[in-house]
Amino acid sequence: MTSTTTSRPGLEHKWKVLISVVFGLFMIILDTTVINVAFQTLRREYQASLTDSQWIISVYVLALGITTPLSGFLADRFGTKRIYIAGLVLFVLASLSCGLAPSLTVLIIARAIQGIGGGLAQPLGPAFIYRTFPPKEQGTALGFFGIALVLAPALGPILGGWLVDLDLWRWIFYINIPIGVVGSILATNWLPKDSIADKKPKADPLGIIATSIGFGSVLYATTLVGDNGWTNSTVLTWFAIGAVGIISWIIIELFVAPEPMLDLRLFRVPTFTMANLIGYVTVVALFGAEFLMPVYLQALRGYSAFDTGLTLLPLGIAAGITTPFAGRLFDKIGPRVLIMLGFGILLINTWQLSQIQALTPIGNIMWLLALRGVALGLTVQTTFATALSSAPQQKIARASSLVNGTRFVVQSIGVAILATVLTSSLSAGVKEQQNKAQETITTTKVARFGLCETPGVADADNIPAAAAEKLKPLPATMATAAKAKIRAQIQEACDENVIGFKNTYTLTFWVALVAMLLGLLLPGWPGKWGGRTEMQRQASGGSH
Repeated sequence: MTSTTTSRPGLEHKWKVLISVVFGLFMIILDTTVINVAFQTLRREYQASLTDSQWIISVYVLALGITTPLSGFLADRFGTKRIYIAGLVLFVLASLSCGLAPSLTVLIIARAIQGIGGGLAQPLGPAFIYRTFPPKEQGTALGFFGIALVLAPALGPILGGWLVDLDLWRWIFYINIPIGVVGSILATNWLPKDSIADKKPKADPLGIIATSIGFGSVLYATTLVGDNGWTNSTVLTWFAIGAVGIISWIIIELFVAPEPMLDLRLFRVPTFTMANLIGYVTVVALFGAEFLMPVYLQALRGYSAFDTGLTLLPLGIAAGITTPFAGRLFDKIGPRVLIMLGFGILLINTWQLSQIQALTPIGNIMWLLALRGVALGLTVQTTFATALSSAPQQKIARASSLVNGTRFVVQSIGVAILATVLTSSLSAGVKEQQNKAQETITTTKVARFGLCETPGVADADNIPAAAAEKLKPLPATMATAAKAKIRAQIQEACDENVIGFKNTYTLTFWVALVAMLLGLLLPGWPGKWGGRTEMQRQASGGSH
């Protein structure tokens, strides 16, 4: 399938397409992190248990992960523009339903519809870019598109924390409505229309069923790991179902389906495979850092959600500034140097973060996060652009669905592994205390408290507010002794958590080292760089 883009060439049109895509997808990407800081507020609002309320996040992940692989097929069958706009509209309507939700059940259903809309739209943005920009400018265009990818997740905690602090949590969902409406209008007027295909692709029902079961089961299993562990029978069962589903999907796509939903033969192209393997590490590094550091800042340092978001902001800003420059360099010299340089910085940066202490100055942490942003700006979109550049032009939509879908699964598994490494250093007693503390957040707001420090509170007085209330009726001598015992337990928990963070970043360091070595196998300077044209010639021979 081709587009009519060639009939309307020129700088003005292609930049309109880019602006439209960035504007529309920024909303969807922002929603991946903005909801997290409001999670405990939602629990209190709906009087929900931790297990029930966890579905607010889990069902979105499941819907997004299941729908993303279907996006490319639906675009080829019904039109890329039509499916993209349908995804945006569905996301906007679901956001309105989330904000108005009178019960937890309604909110969970609306979140599922949000995930479906996001999964339809997100993979198709790059397809418009590749069909509109000439090959020599596609890296540059994806670099600007990458600003939304790296900056939106960083702004999410700030926006979410600010709205929660103002007791305007419903606006976490309402804010999507004006953005989505404008994005839909821009898409309707600026995106190129699809030409009428001579032959519409046939449905691949077996592939659709297998990928839904496989991806959905694995993603669901990763949401259970945190509370139940990897050896839990329920977790293992869902992973087993997922493995069977994914293996069946691979067999169906390669040997059974006359027209596969996703072309797994793209992995025969060495550059496509290497770019994806390295890309999997970059998304784990990006979202892993955005998972680990908020836990450190809030649980150990006593920061609010808003202050945590401000501390993380240098990562997003640095990545947002670096990504467009990386895109321009990609067009000129290829991915090899960018990947090597980016992962070199990431290795040093990750090792530095593995040396983090209980009271490391926040200024130092912000500087390390800014360096990490530079590294990710050099690598995240570069690997994505390399993978898509090695796919044939007519397969861009499906290639984007394949890359996004597999990255999403790897990201979920990677974050689950990092969370396991983080908690593996905790003793049974500390785990029990932290679980009890989390379960107490039900109907009342809990004062900020950090295991290692709480801003504005002296070390000797740094105990949970509930514990301090229990000490008030006691005689002074007994209260002092009880307080000292509580402080000792808190210090033990602080020390064990710090060790967990060190272990987690150390693991990330070794994985990043492997990815950097794989980067040597990518094309680009100092070797010959023929750009997308040369890579497509290789792809046309390797994907059939």
